[in-house]
Amino acid sequence: MSNPLRDPRDRRIPRVAEPSVLVMFGVTGDLARKKLLPAIYDLANRGLLPPGFSLVGFARREWADEDFARETHEAVRQYARTPFREEVWAQLSEGVRFVTGDFSDPAAFDRLAETVAKLDAERGTGGNRAFYLSVPPSQFPVVVSQLERSGLHGGPGAPGWHRVVIEKPFGHDLASARELNDMLGAVFPTHSVFRIDHYLGKETVQNLLALRFANTLFEPVWNRRYVDHVQITMAEDIGINGRAGYYDGIGAARDVIQNHLLQLLALTAMEEPVSFDADALRAEKQKALSAVQIPDNLATGTARGQYAAGWQGGKPVRGFLAEDGISPDSVTETYAAIKLGVDTRRWAGVPFYLRTGKRLTTRMTEIAVIFQRAPHLPFNATDARELGQNALVIRVQPDEGVTMRFGSKVPGSAMEVRDVNMDFAYGESFTEASPEAYERLLLDVLVGDPPLFPRHEEVEVSWKILDPIEEFWAAGGRPEQYPAGSSGPAGAEALMTRDGRSWRRL
Repeated sequence: MSNPLRDPRDRRIPRVAEPSVLVMFGVTGDLARKKLLPAIYDLANRGLLPPGFSLVGFARREWADEDFARETHEAVRQYARTPFREEVWAQLSEGVRFVTGDFSDPAAFDRLAETVAKLDAERGTGGNRAFYLSVPPSQFPVVVSQLERSGLHGGPGAPGWHRVVIEKPFGHDLASARELNDMLGAVFPTHSVFRIDHYLGKETVQNLLALRFANTLFEPVWNRRYVDHVQITMAEDIGINGRAGYYDGIGAARDVIQNHLLQLLALTAMEEPVSFDADALRAEKQKALSAVQIPDNLATGTARGQYAAGWQGGKPVRGFLAEDGISPDSVTETYAAIKLGVDTRRWAGVPFYLRTGKRLTTRMTEIAVIFQRAPHLPFNATDARELGQNALVIRVQPDEGVTMRFGSKVPGSAMEVRDVNMDFAYGESFTEASPEAYERLLLDVLVGDPPLFPRHEEVEVSWKILDPIEEFWAAGGRPEQYPAGSSGPAGAEALMTRDGRSWRRL
């Protein structure tokens, strides 16, 4: 039966979730308010949630169901991507409930179990449950143990499916990641654990797979014979934004490189999977990560920095060590750059440069595949300094799309060649707006489709890559200072200069 609330403008044939209950822990936080709750509404607005879908919030606030519904309504109206429709909200709000309690309180989880059981009976959710842990990692064990104690986790013979979703960081090193994986695996089957990385839900990241494997144009040159190097960048123009309690002691490499950037590297470097189901795709990503090699000399193959006071957007901004809640002795890096190799037949000898930082010139995330220079340049009128290298740039944010850079003749009588760009932008090529990443990933959880969620083996391999670098940095004193609003520390520029290369301009 078609959904009467389905937006008639959405003519695609989508996956639709089964009736289910989504329990959200940490529902009063910014992530839930600005991303998760609007994403749930947007899914309903697109007709991708069934009438029986139910949402239960769990937090310490002394709210009744009506209070939570009102707060959710306000968040949806403010942050939803799709137009607000009262008839969609009316149907969605019928399944909204709230349970007040502390994570360590067994009675609160007993009340939660009663609430979910009532929704099963009233809304026909059939025992299907997803638990979204939008909470600090230190709270994962207590929440999961309470889910097990109260029977909410399902267990043998329980009706329906039971899934748990956790946000990064997935540990802070290999040992803690293994401890987390063991704890989750003792309560939930491996296929029921979803480690969410919102970058993998972005359209452009998924388009990387289509770009590579749906086109004969790119795959033949996607290898060491033609590629000189690859740059993967996530730059931010903001500081820590009051997140000192989370960020200090974690740093840029653990926060971004271990998950976001290494996942992008895996998608760039992996071989074609035999199919695009979860097991096949994850297996190829894991192979690529397992082949990653760190530099022999970490002093010259890595760089790190902390932003100092500077200017951004025409205004003075303070440095990291002056931020509220940050110790003046902190050695946490806000910028990290790493040179990696991928020891496979396809990529042997091709360096992958990863960088991320805060308080940089601009905000952008991209994968740039830089090709080798032409072996012979017969154009006498062309200054070799003006002719760069061919490049294919996948823009993940903010302007999602793909740019191809190549040489073209300059109009005129001389045979002069200069670099030009050819652009594809999602906003200009498709009338359909790209779903927000959390929409895609939440729907994947509800339909049980996990290809975009890294499994525990990928997480552990990523920590094996990063741990030696973190240990080297921990023994190496303080990070290098760089002015806020700049492109990063001088050490990162030197890393590239030593190889006769340069970073793409931010």
